Amino acid sequence: MKQLNRTTAQANKYPERIIQFGEGNFLRAFVDWIIYNMNEKADFNSSVVVVQPIDKGMVDMLNAQDCLYHVNLQGLDKGKVVNSLTRIDVISRALNPYSQNDEFMKLADQPEIRFVISNTTEAGIAFDPACKLDDAPASSYPGKLTQLLYRRYKTFKGDKTKGLIIFPCELIFLNGHKLKETIYQYIELWKLGEDFKKWFEEACGVYATLVDRIVPGFPRKDIAAIKEKLQYDDNLVVQAEIFHLWVIEAPQSVAKEFPADKAGLNVLFVPSEAPYHERKVTLLNGPHTVLSPVAYLSGVNIVRDACQHPVIGKYIHKVMFDELMETLNLPKDELKKFAEDVLERFNNPFVDHQVTSIMLNSFPKYQTRDLPGLKVYLQRKGTLPKGLVLGLAAIITYYKGGVRADGAEIVPNDAPEIMALLKDLWAKGCTKCVAEGVLAAESIWGENLNNIPGLTDAVKGYLDSIQEKGMLETVKSIL
Repeated sequence: MKQLNRTTAQANKYPERIIQFGEGNFLRAFVDWIIYNMNEKADFNSSVVVVQPIDKGMVDMLNAQDCLYHVNLQGLDKGKVVNSLTRIDVISRALNPYSQNDEFMKLADQPEIRFVISNTTEAGIAFDPACKLDDAPASSYPGKLTQLLYRRYKTFKGDKTKGLIIFPCELIFLNGHKLKETIYQYIELWKLGEDFKKWFEEACGVYATLVDRIVPGFPRKDIAAIKEKLQYDDNLVVQAEIFHLWVIEAPQSVAKEFPADKAGLNVLFVPSEAPYHERKVTLLNGPHTVLSPVAYLSGVNIVRDACQHPVIGKYIHKVMFDELMETLNLPKDELKKFAEDVLERFNNPFVDHQVTSIMLNSFPKYQTRDLPGLKVYLQRKGTLPKGLVLGLAAIITYYKGGVRADGAEIVPNDAPEIMALLKDLWAKGCTKCVAEGVLAAESIWGENLNNIPGLTDAVKGYLDSIQEKGMLETVKSIL
C-alpha cells in the first residue's frame, strides 16, 4: 500500500485563490469538495490555503499527505444507493499561524487571493478585546482576519480590486453580519483609520451563508476496507452524506465569480438566507443537539440507532414534529416534507454518526438551535415544550461527567469556563443549585433563563428524575 502524497498520487495544481480558516472534517467534506467539483466541471481553477484557527489542530497531518485526502460519500440518492470515493486535491498547503505567523501574514500579499472561507464553530466569531494588532497571531478568528485584511490594504496601497469575498460557514444566523460587526470592532479597537475602514466597506464583501451536510468524519469502522480499495494509506478520509446545500446571501455579481451552479451543485445565491436558516437550524440542528445527550445517556451511540430506538425514536419525533415544527412560520406541508427528509438523512444506512461528535460546545449550540424554539413554543402554547427542556437537562447531566451505566466514560468538551462552572455547580450536590446556576449563566445565554416562567423547576425536575430513574425512564415519562 502506497503513502498518499503528490509523488505517489495524481493531483492537479491550481493557483492559490482561497484562504480557509479551519481544517476539520466539515470544511474538507463540504467546501473543499465543492471547490474540487467547481475545478473539475466549471473551470474554477482555484486552490485553497488552509489556516488552522487554534494552536492545536490537524495541519501537520494534512501536510504529511501533501494535503491530499478522500471524501467518501454514502447514502441514498433518489432511492439509489451511492458509496463513492473521491480524491480531493484542492488544498495546496496548510499553515499553523501560531508557529508560522510570517507565512500566514504573507498570504495577504498574494495578488490572486480572492476568497476567505471559515468554519471556526459557533464560538469562533467572537470579539476578544484582549487581542492586539501586533499579536502573532491574534487569538480570535476575526482578529486574525482583520490583521490579514489590514496587511493586504497596506501592501496594495488601498487598491479596491484587491478586496476579498468572505463566506463564513459558522452555524450562527447571519454569520456574515456578525463577522463584519466584529471586524469593525477591531478596526475601532486598533485605530486602523477611516481610509482602511472605507476600503474594507467598499472593496470587501462579507456574506451570510447557511451550510447543510451531515459529516460523520473519519470512518474508523471502514477505514481498513477503504484503504484496501484505494491502495493508499490515507489517514484523513472523511465520510459524508450525499445531500449538500449551501445558501449564500449575496448578489449575482458574487455568484458569477463563484460559479457553483455551472458545476451542478446545490449552492444557492439568494437575497435572504433567513427562511432557509430558520428551517434548517430548527428542524435539523435543533433535534441533533438534544437527541445526542438523551441518546448517549440512554446507552445509544449512533444517530441512526437513536432514530430507530423504540423510546428515543419517539422522543426525536416529538421534539421535531410536536415541538420545534410548531415554532416555524413556513407552510406546514413544506415543513413536514423537510422534517421527513431530515429523518431520512438521520437514518442513512451508511453513516455511523456518533452522538458524541455532535456534543462539542453543546451549550452554545442549544442557545442558537433550541432556545429560540423553546421561547416561541411557550409564547404560542402557554406551556414549556417538555422534549426541549428535557434535552437541556440531559446536556447539564452529560456535563457532570462520570461513567454511563455500561461503563463508558462520559467526556464532555466545551470552553474551559463552561466546564469549570458545571464542575463547581455539580460539586454542590444540589440539583436546584445546578439548574439555577446553569440558567443564570449570562456568559452562555446572554440573559438569565431563570426568568423564563417554570423553566428552573422543570429543569430541576428532570435532573432529579435522571439521577433517580435514569435517562430512558425519564424520556418515557414525557411521551
